[in-house]
Order: sequence, then C-alpha cells, then structure tokens
Amino acid sequence: MERNTYSSSRPRTFSRPSFGARRGSTTRSRFGGNRGGGGGRGRTDSIHPSKFISKAVITEVAEVFVPEHKFSEFLIDERLKKNIIEKGYETPTPIQDKAIPHVLKGQDVVGIANTGTGKTAAFLIPLIHKVLSNDRENILIVVPTRELALQIHDELRGFVGGMKLFSTVCVGGAPIGAQIRDLRYRNEFVIGTPGRIKDLIERKCLNLAHFKTVVLDEADRMLDMGFINDMKFMMALMPKDRHTLFFSATLSPDIEKLIKDFLRSPVSISVKTGDTAKNVDQDVVKVMRGENKLDVLHSMLIQPDFSKVLIFGRTKHGVEKLTELLKGRGFKAESIHGDKNQSARQRALKTFKDDKTQILVATDVAARGLDISGVSHVINFDLPATYEDYVHRIGRTGRAGKKGKAFTFVE
Repeated sequence: MERNTYSSSRPRTFSRPSFGARRGSTTRSRFGGNRGGGGGRGRTDSIHPSKFISKAVITEVAEVFVPEHKFSEFLIDERLKKNIIEKGYETPTPIQDKAIPHVLKGQDVVGIANTGTGKTAAFLIPLIHKVLSNDRENILIVVPTRELALQIHDELRGFVGGMKLFSTVCVGGAPIGAQIRDLRYRNEFVIGTPGRIKDLIERKCLNLAHFKTVVLDEADRMLDMGFINDMKFMMALMPKDRHTLFFSATLSPDIEKLIKDFLRSPVSISVKTGDTAKNVDQDVVKVMRGENKLDVLHSMLIQPDFSKVLIFGRTKHGVEKLTELLKGRGFKAESIHGDKNQSARQRALKTFKDDKTQILVATDVAARGLDISGVSHVINFDLPATYEDYVHRIGRTGRAGKKGKAFTFVE
C-alpha cells in the first residue's frame, strides 16, 4: 500500500492532558510492527499515521439521500413485505435501494458500501422473495467469522416469521454433530464460514450442486484470512449458471480478480461516501518514550464518555492478556478471539451488547459486519495490519447516524 501524502512532516499528537501526555515533546514516533509480536498479515509501517486522523464532518445542511423506492413498492412477496413494515422499515438505505432491484432480476451484484449501511438486508430481502417464489431454491451465504454468520441468521429470522422457511448456521468452534443433523433436513438458507462448509462437503453432508445462489459477504476479509482455496473449492462445486452476490465495505485488487472468475457480467454498485464513516471522529494517541501504554489506556477508559468501548489487538494472546490486565484494574471487560470456543465468544458478545460489560477486547474477528449498537469508542491498541482492517475496525462505532470516536495508539 502506498504511503499517503501528508502536508505535515510528522503525525499530529492526540492532545490528552487528563491522559498524562507530555505536551511539546518532539519524540519521533516509531512504526513498523506490533510490540506484542506475531501473527500480523503484512506490514503495519505502510500505513501513514495521518490516515488515522479525521474529524467527523458536521455540516449545517446535510446531504439528504432520496431513495427511488419504498419497501412497500418493491415487487416482493406480500408476506415478506408485511414483516418488513412490521419491523418499522419504510425507506431503504442507499445500498438497499440500489441493489435489491438488481438481485430481484437475478443479476450478479458487487455491492460496496460503508459499514452499518444495511448490506445484509440488501441481499436477504430479495433472496427470501426468491425462495418464496421457488420452493426448490437453496441459498448459500458464506462469511468470514462465526459472529457475522450468527448475526445474519438472526436478521434472517426476523424477516421470515410465519413463512415456514428454515435455515442453519455451519461454523467452526461449534459441535459439528449438531450441524450434520440440521443438514439432514430441508434448509432453504445455509449460512457458514469457509472452513466448516468445506469440512461438511468432504464429509458428504452438504452438496453444493443443489445451491444455485451464493452470497460472499466480506469476501476481502475471507481472502485476508487465508480462505481463498476454500472459496475456490466451494465455487467449483456449484452450478456454473449460479446467481452470485458480493457485498463488502472494501474491495481489494485481489478480490477484483476473483470477481472476474466467480461472477457473470455483474452489476457494480458503490454507495460509499469515503473510506471511513463521516461521523466517526478519528485521532491518534501518541505514546511517548517512557510512558506505560496500559496506563495511558487506563486513563482514557475512566473518562465518563468512554461508556462502551471496543478495543482491538493484533494477536489472540495479546488480546487475552490485555483483557486480564484490565480486569485486574477493576474494569468490566470481556474478550473475543479465535482460541475461544463459539459459546464463550457468544457470551462475551452478548454481555457487551447488553451493556453488562464496558469493554470488549478483540482481534479482527470482531472487525467485520458486527452490528453492536451504542459503541462510544473504538480503540486500536495495536496497529491494524492494513488500512482496510482499520476501516472495518472503526466502522463498529458511529453507526445508524450516530457520532462515534476512534483512537489509534502510536508509539
């Protein structure tokens, strides 16, 4: 990734008098790695610190999106339309407004939109209609993380109430026996992660020849996580005349290559308003030589406005260690990372969503797609591996039109 050109000769320092910073210091910032060590995907020193600084945009007259449709006007099954209206949805978001008509027509779609803009409903709504219109239709939805799979499953259930449509989640970290049993029955929707789906295929419990529609959600993240061969394996087993949908907040050059292989004359829809949300106030926290990084974090977390904080670390070990250190200092904190089983991860996520814990410390498994309301701050305790990871991390705050804050530690 190229360095961003920046007018200043050095990064701006986050002014935090109550956080113990020494004003006026000219100590040079150090970049080029995670002190916790290990497990990074690429170099962090390619991200210029200026890219972590951006004030939330506040305008007197906001640009108003005028949708071309209302949900009541979409040509979808009346039962589905009724459920949508009962959920209080009237006007689609930009990605929903632009994508749903093309998906309803059976066109392949590449949808790019900022996080928190309703991408999940943009593919679920037309695909539910597709299943209701053809009782032999099966839908495969592939996502990078267990949490995102479960979140999509929950949203799906909210749309299909009373329709007698069935779905199952197939993810690692959960007992495979229960998933094998579920797959013996009719499931119009199968939602899962690449590794577990591949395992179930090899056990002859899942036959992708029966699936003519596939959604690859956050495909760039799946590529980053090393799932490229699993993705190619799955797509090769599906019918060649399949209906394929890509939805993500970012689109890397490697994913663009996959699109050429996986999709047929796709409609490309981009409703992004920039790399990061305009209503997320972004800044860096300059950790001076001799300062204790954990002490600086502590002094931030005791501020009254840090009410619901998502902290990102680079490694599983580092995340768990930081969580225990914060607990030792009296904070209510939980952790999510790849070494935790699914039930433990779900418990941690639920306590954070229910405001029973102030802090959730996570690896990048929590950076994509998770919709957690009311996150006041995102803190990058460790630098992200790529700028795309940064975009997704800070997208967990400032959602649904609210203002959020994101801070990145710079040593």
